[in-house]
Amino acid sequence: MSKLPQVGTTIFTVMSKMATEHNAINLAQGFPDFNVDDKLISTLKDTAGKQVHQYMPMGGSPFLLREISRLIRDRYGRSCHPDNEILVTAGATQAIFTTIMALIGQDDEVLILDPSYDCYAPAVVLAGGKAIHVDLNEAYLPDWEAINAAISTKTKMIIVNNPHNPSGKVWNDTDLEALRSLMAKYPELILLSDEVYEFIHFEKKHLSAHFYEDLRSRSIIVSSFGKTFHITGWKMGYLVAPEEWMIEIKKVHQFNVFSVNSVAQATLASYLPVSNVGELKNTYRDKRDLFQQLLKASNFKLLPSEGSYFQLVDYSAISDLPDVEFCEYLTKNVGVAAIPVSVFNANGKDRKHIRFCYAKQDKTLIEAAERLCRI
Repeated sequence: MSKLPQVGTTIFTVMSKMATEHNAINLAQGFPDFNVDDKLISTLKDTAGKQVHQYMPMGGSPFLLREISRLIRDRYGRSCHPDNEILVTAGATQAIFTTIMALIGQDDEVLILDPSYDCYAPAVVLAGGKAIHVDLNEAYLPDWEAINAAISTKTKMIIVNNPHNPSGKVWNDTDLEALRSLMAKYPELILLSDEVYEFIHFEKKHLSAHFYEDLRSRSIIVSSFGKTFHITGWKMGYLVAPEEWMIEIKKVHQFNVFSVNSVAQATLASYLPVSNVGELKNTYRDKRDLFQQLLKASNFKLLPSEGSYFQLVDYSAISDLPDVEFCEYLTKNVGVAAIPVSVFNANGKDRKHIRFCYAKQDKTLIEAAERLCRI
């Protein structure tokens, strides 16, 4: 009997496979196709020649943990104990899965704001909990009235994602204040804050849960080296949590992966001191602006892209097809692969919006836009 009867192959795998089969430009899956920083590659080559090929400590390399602690202090003004409050994970997905398995029990309810990343709900189900889905509003921001109405005595956790995938929206001050009020109203509620695009935001500042003293003690905050340094294949991430929850999370982590890739950890520990995460958003802003300028001549309506490296477009002026079918049409007939947004909604809500990833070389974006402007 299947534990996840409603789950099939992810849309990311489906669309990437279709893109390959039809020789389409893949703007579907969220991975960059441009070069990694030369300094990181040089550090990797140097590190690989050292004695770093055996198991790292279960919680992470002490050197990397210290550098993560420094990064959080410098970026957010928060002091985190490297050993007790930070955990190195095999990517953000493992961090999220492990956290949910550790802290969610039988019949616990978890609020998920849709459209949402597809790893949240299955983890809740596998932990024995119940995923309660609440739609974001028409601007892809939280509907706080609906969120408050959805909370019950069984609600154990709320999962938020900011900057948001798939919409590219960044929360406002009022949203963070509403979140803080919600957490104060329900003192047993746990916040799982997915902040994997924390360094990729543009006109609006990313308001991390790290900034707020009242949220820090109630939050598990998830970050991604893969997204930050466009090394998605390394599957490297980390989470920050209060020590009492970290104890429980590590119990699951040690039987889930035990420890994370040793060479990658040693490389990142040496690279973090010479990197500048504050400059990352400039690269992606340039790519966003280029892609938006190129699509101005198209029949797509562009939605705001305030963070992450995704651009939503409304195709309702082009076709009446459901978004999944339209993405199939784009891939097979236009030669550009995208992701339908309805698959991020538990109720399948289809607003005729699709997602493009613009974390690509300029020549890739130019060729893709030329094809998209023909329809």
